[in-house]
Amino acid sequence: MPHHEPSPSIPLAEVMRAANGLVDANLIEDWALGGALAAIYYVEPFATYDADIFFIPAEKGLTAGIPAIYAHLQGQGWRVEGEHLILKGFPVQFLAAQGLTEEAVREAERLDFEGVAAKVFTAEHIVAIAAGVGRLKDKARIEQLLRQADLDQTRLQNILRRHKLTLPSM
Repeated sequence: MPHHEPSPSIPLAEVMRAANGLVDANLIEDWALGGALAAIYYVEPFATYDADIFFIPAEKGLTAGIPAIYAHLQGQGWRVEGEHLILKGFPVQFLAAQGLTEEAVREAERLDFEGVAAKVFTAEHIVAIAAGVGRLKDKARIEQLLRQADLDQTRLQNILRRHKLTLPSM
């Protein structure tokens, strides 16, 4: 299975270190990289605008602990711009996981990224999430993953069935 690295201008190791720090501070239970940067782990690199960190909230209330997460990271020099936290000019979204994305966090592939313990959504979960979102760029991501990633078709079909999803016609 190919494993590709994102652009060196993306401070991904620092983003992952910060996510681990949120676990250590008991602000989140767990996390994993999702979205386009996760897809790049499995396919040829392509341009992406931000990093999506999906997390399982430690606080189960309405806010999912996001105000405390933002305050913690702002205390470490991150700044807020709209829905993103910004680290060294790079936007990062912290998204509370639920349903399929929570399953994706719990079953994410563990890896070492530049000396930082990290987790990245499996290719099968990336395809299923993209099928559920259904934007044009998600359909393109599905096509690319189906062509380039070493997908476990049985696992993918089980995820799709469990979450009542189907792949778009290509």
